[in-house]
Amino acid sequence: MAKNELYIERREEGDYAVRKPGSERASAILPTQAKAIKHARKMNPDAAVHVERVRDTNVGGRDKWRKP
Repeated sequence: MAKNELYIERREEGDYAVRKPGSERASAILPTQAKAIKHARKMNPDAAVHVERVRDTNVGGRDKWRKP
């Protein structure tokens, strides 16, 4: 059974992919992070949405996930 989670990842093209855990393909591709988050919440309002950190900070790098 799949986890009730969705992931927002930045693509090399500069847009954002909404993915389910373990998926090979994105469920949606959107031009901005905000639109991707909104779309993920519409796809599954009960899912935990995890957003890829897109910049390095003193508390985390790109390999960390944050909640929107």
